[in-house]
Amino acid sequence: MTPNSPYWRKSSYSANGGDCVELAANLVPTHGLVPVRDSKNPSGPVLTVPAAAFSSFVAGVKAGEFRSA
Repeated sequence: MTPNSPYWRKSSYSANGGDCVELAANLVPTHGLVPVRDSKNPSGPVLTVPAAAFSSFVAGVKAGEFRSA
């Protein structure tokens, strides 16, 4: 793994139900980006989000701003 390669991690809150995402926070310091992918399809598409936007999303989730379906 190079410094520019994503180091994929799955949330410790993820169960084995298959509805998991992985993210690579190691690219935040050098690129300011958070890549996100479906853990069931690791060779599939990757959504790359600016770190500030991802932080805002996480803060909103923690604050209960999103309702579950």
